[in-house]
Amino acid sequence: MDNNAHLPTPPPEVVPSVESLVALRHAARDFVFFPRLKPNSSLAGPHHTRFRGRGMDFDEVRPYQPGDDMRSIDWRVTARTNTTHTKLFREERERPVYLLTDLRQTMFFGSQRMKSVTACEISAALAWAGLNSGDRVGGLVFGNSQFNDIRARRSHHAALALIRVLNETSTNLCEAQADTFTLHDMLQDLRRIAHPGAALMIISDFHDLSADPRNERHLFEMARRCDITLFHVYDPLEARLPPPGNYPLRGPLGRRSLDTRNTAQRQAFEEAFDARCEYLKQLATKLQMGYLTFSTNTGSNSDVVSTLNQHYGKARSRKARRSSQSKPHIQAVGA
Repeated sequence: MDNNAHLPTPPPEVVPSVESLVALRHAARDFVFFPRLKPNSSLAGPHHTRFRGRGMDFDEVRPYQPGDDMRSIDWRVTARTNTTHTKLFREERERPVYLLTDLRQTMFFGSQRMKSVTACEISAALAWAGLNSGDRVGGLVFGNSQFNDIRARRSHHAALALIRVLNETSTNLCEAQADTFTLHDMLQDLRRIAHPGAALMIISDFHDLSADPRNERHLFEMARRCDITLFHVYDPLEARLPPPGNYPLRGPLGRRSLDTRNTAQRQAFEEAFDARCEYLKQLATKLQMGYLTFSTNTGSNSDVVSTLNQHYGKARSRKARRSSQSKPHIQAVGA
């Protein structure tokens, strides 16, 4: 039985164009990051940390305590209450953004669009958003046999350099090669460049995350000093096989066939994917990392932008800000 009717009629987008990735600059203007910064970065910047000190933005007035800076005494409140009070300010620290983009051979798959294309769009959109927030943006792009290190800069040239690397690495995926790098290698390199207080965005299908226990250790060590968000990219065919039948497939290695008529294999396939997603969710919760999922069953980058806007859009950011003001004792987990 040949179920060609279930195959998508338009061919999947194989390589993202430079023009489409540059165009995401306009959509990213509506993204606002609210990082959970840790007070261990010494560089001044536009983001508020968790601790209070002497900075540009006034935070509150409280009774004077031994060791407080006498220059911060609020003499008006002190005179009115007959008790010495001091002003507190919110410290500002720089928050560099590092993007780890996985473009290994397993990302070169898609029933409608390639996972690699979706990953490139996420990476480009986040790079533009970081620059719009006044952050330095850099990162790592891993292909099947090469990787590129983009130095973090507060310039549109950093985003353009990233886009060029994303396009070139995606193009190289058209020539099937064995993967040289594992996720362990990628996370190890990310730890090398990740500065305390940085925002780390890891974009991958995470197919080999649980294969090496060192991966969780790397994430644990980075989560202690940085804010991490996992961007899980998957194709619907990786989650659920199509209806029972024999399907022709086309790839770099030529034509193959996919037989989905075995019920036990179908169930095992779906359970394996569900288990991987559940592991990612539990790991993100345990390490207080953000976790976002992206499916490739879209025909354009609009759904990528829509999903990012749900988490980083200005409307959600205003809501999160009001929530944090009304419940200051609650700390949000993830992005």
